[in-house]
This record gives sequence, C-alpha cells and structure tokens, in this order.
Amino acid sequence: MSAARGAVSRAKPLWTCPACRRAFANRNQSHACARLDLGHHFRGRAPQVRALYLAFVAALRRLGPVRVLPEKTRIAFQTRMSFAQLTPRRHYLTGHLVLAERRASPKFLRIETISARNHVHHFRLEAENFLDAEFRALLRAAYAVGKQQHVRRSDNARRHP
Repeated sequence: MSAARGAVSRAKPLWTCPACRRAFANRNQSHACARLDLGHHFRGRAPQVRALYLAFVAALRRLGPVRVLPEKTRIAFQTRMSFAQLTPRRHYLTGHLVLAERRASPKFLRIETISARNHVHHFRLEAENFLDAEFRALLRAAYAVGKQQHVRRSDNARRHP
C-alpha cells in the first residue's frame, strides 16, 4: 500500500449528524443543527458584500473541494473540519481563519488560541485587494488545517522522532 493511501486510510471517518446531515471530524460535535440557505445572509447588505463573498469563495475553491455551510449568523467553510468563516455585515465581511500556529500579520485584527494546534485569526474584508498573495497563502494554510494535515504531521512527528 502506498504511503499516501495509508495516510488516507488512517483518517477517522467523518461523523454525520442524523438531524441536519452535516459531517464533522468529531463524533457528536456541538453545533447549531439547522439547514439554512445563503440568501438570508445577504438581505439588506450592499451589493459589494456579495461580490466580496464570491471572491473569497473563488479563492478557496482554487485550493480544492470545500463545503459552504450557511449557519444562522455566519457562513462556515469545511473540508474535514471547519477552517474559515465569514459573517456578512452591511458594507463588509468579518471572518476568521483557523491556522495551526499563530501568524502575525497586519491583516488580522486579533488572534485567539483555542488549542496548541488551532489558532483563530480574525479579519475584516472590505475590498477585493485584501485577497492578495499573502492572504491566499494564509488561506492555503487554513485549508490544510481543515483537511487536518497539521494533526497528521504532528502525530507522525511523535511516532518518528
């Protein structure tokens, strides 16, 4: 069996909530169990808010498959786990990326440490030029967290010092 195939087979299967059918990396994960559409997030918002959202999603989709999960107050983005979110405001978006380490950048308003391998980096998206090469590199790092690549790397490091 190839190493890549072995890595995939070691990944724990996703758990699916029986009520809302949302998939999670952890069994019985706490969540707001609801099925919502994107439309309610953009009602009463300036047209550029939807345009910024679409530019953000396009940048994510260039990285690979991503689930867009409209929730009551935000829009989450998930591969194996949620790694980014946006909250539409009247004229801009707020959001965050989950990164495996704290990354200082003027793009971030604040950083919260949730665990040793999960740091929430908050930002405000007001113009499409915010989605520059630096931010796209940060998106790539967050996408890897969503795929839980940071967990597998640190688990392998513990097994093979």
